[in-house]
Amino acid sequence: MLPLTRAMLALGAALAATAPARAAAPETLSIVANGEVVGSVVATTEGNHIVVDYRVDDNGRGPKHREDIVLGPGGMPVAWKISGTSLMGGPVSERFAWSRGRASWSSQADRGDVPAARPGLYIVNDDSPWALGVYARAALAAQGGSVATLPGGRLTITKVRDMIVRGTPVTVFRLEGVQLAPDYLMLDRQRRLFATFSATETAVRAGFEAEAPGLLKLGATLELERIRAISARVAHRYDAPVRIRNVRIFDPRTGTLGPLSTVVTMRERITQVLADDGKPAPADEVAIDGEGGTLYPGLADMHSHTSLESGLYYLAAGVTRTRDMGNKNDFLLDLLPRLQSGEIAGPYIAADGFIEGRSPFSARNGIIPDSLDKAIEAVRWYADRGYHEIKIYNSFNPDWVKPVAAEAHRLGLGVTGHVPAFDSPDRVIADGYDTIAHINQLMLGWVLQPGEDTRTPLRLTAMARAADLDLTSDRVRRTVQLMKAHGTSLDTTAVILEMLMLSRAGEEPATFAGVLDHMPVGFQRFRKRTYVPLKDAADDQRYRDAFARLLATIKLLDGEGIRLLPGTDDGTGFTLQREIELYVGAGIAPAAALRLATLSPAEYLGDTAERGTIERGKIADLVLVAGDPTRDIAAIKRPRMVMHDGAVYFPSEIYQALSIAPFAAPPKVTAAVPVPGDPAETAPKAAFGPHGLDDHYLD
Repeated sequence: MLPLTRAMLALGAALAATAPARAAAPETLSIVANGEVVGSVVATTEGNHIVVDYRVDDNGRGPKHREDIVLGPGGMPVAWKISGTSLMGGPVSERFAWSRGRASWSSQADRGDVPAARPGLYIVNDDSPWALGVYARAALAAQGGSVATLPGGRLTITKVRDMIVRGTPVTVFRLEGVQLAPDYLMLDRQRRLFATFSATETAVRAGFEAEAPGLLKLGATLELERIRAISARVAHRYDAPVRIRNVRIFDPRTGTLGPLSTVVTMRERITQVLADDGKPAPADEVAIDGEGGTLYPGLADMHSHTSLESGLYYLAAGVTRTRDMGNKNDFLLDLLPRLQSGEIAGPYIAADGFIEGRSPFSARNGIIPDSLDKAIEAVRWYADRGYHEIKIYNSFNPDWVKPVAAEAHRLGLGVTGHVPAFDSPDRVIADGYDTIAHINQLMLGWVLQPGEDTRTPLRLTAMARAADLDLTSDRVRRTVQLMKAHGTSLDTTAVILEMLMLSRAGEEPATFAGVLDHMPVGFQRFRKRTYVPLKDAADDQRYRDAFARLLATIKLLDGEGIRLLPGTDDGTGFTLQREIELYVGAGIAPAAALRLATLSPAEYLGDTAERGTIERGKIADLVLVAGDPTRDIAAIKRPRMVMHDGAVYFPSEIYQALSIAPFAAPPKVTAAVPVPGDPAETAPKAAFGPHGLDDHYLD
């Protein structure tokens, strides 16, 4: 790690000496989630030196670290030191320093040392909301509001509007270039940080916590405007048949590719599936040349948490349906009709209603009843609003599961979720679970000791014990037999376990192999980290051995006829592609893995009459790729075209709008009579650029 150099400290002292004298003045922000304060940012400033204490305790997890910042001319940091723990308790030790014409840094992700005549704006790998204020002030001081960043990329700040928040004048800014979605923040007239906010979370000046709902609403409004504009640009709708020629159709029922074929669609429906005759399309139709590639039904992510921007990422990855496994109810109920109307681009969503118990570890989503009667009321609330299932979470009272599941089933809802703390997989299966969420929630039942609390990060760290798990043991066999007897499914989310258990500081994670270098430097660096505490090499090996046992469990369950539902707990689409790859890595044939992501979800959700295969009369949720995914599953990582909800999407174009380097060129499109706003002869050419995103870890 890089120490704070004497020269740099001397520079900081000199700057502080020439700055106006100012006593230490702590500034505090409250982290607010679902109406509750779950953390804080406390910044103490003396001259050009700032010390920031950042703590979050949300659902048994959250970053806890201290930042030590020295500012140079123009508010540009000349030193930045961060130490503590990250989201899941992994160690954080990051350093940046500029001195004598060189910038040096080291973090979990990387280290570097480059010539720099002037301090550059360093983008912190393990930051806090306070960092956004530092970035904003540095960008505002730069000409044009745009500044090059270290280790790479560029940050741009845009003024959005002036406002008054309960008597305090503030200016809203949008920062682009830090993460996938832009960041929004408020500065007061002295350019002190007043708030950071998005559509889902906020940090706001202490004393103004009551303004958090308004900030969330503002964040949602600003993001809605942005996503609505992108959606309109990338969705190509035709009032004419679309003829997709020269493709081989994947049939999930047989696991085979057919001969060269033509598929004709009209708006959202498949109207014809024909042998390809090589003839030109009729003059009044739109023609897409598949060039011998594979056409398969849209993929399904069966463990998702929807955001405003996630729909675009999903469509670009070939995901046309998701199962939302818990969300802010008002947000999701507002978003669903926007998706259905086409105002916002995104997959079809099967919504699950989130029900949590009240405890110091409670998640802040959905409904949190404090009695059985209120839990049953929550079930009825979700049933009245058309939810597909209920999802039970960690702090839920184990004794309530059976009556709550019975009420859900009476009303036609399915039941899924985590295994509540101090409960067991065997008991929740017997009490009425239709699906268990997360493979670790299942496997923990085989490795935990009585009384251990899974409301904490133990639900991840205890997975290291699976390294010694005997999959032929009576304990394992009993659970598997119960699942078979009750028809219980498992949504696996193996990819999120791979990310959390196997990611290592400074290494490219296998989760994002072939993807990461298309992303911005901020996203790349964030992914190159260790999430779990590791004491030594033996600890490291245990997690690796445990993950291998996890894959063996997937193979075991599949062989026993247990329905596996591929899910991610993420919203980028890339991880769903990786989840399917992991199935293949577990020993499931590529064609069978692709079936599990296409037809099997339609069977589970009960709508095979509309989705899951490519047939006349069904909904045209289609994905075109080059190559043969039944032989090389990695082909699904490079969609060339996606059809959903009556629109044609070119992933390269979506990635262009989201500043991600595309993965595949679009197919040739010919439209004799183009619809205004749609491509005439060929799909638009894509530009290249960077991006990044947050995750719901094991929700």
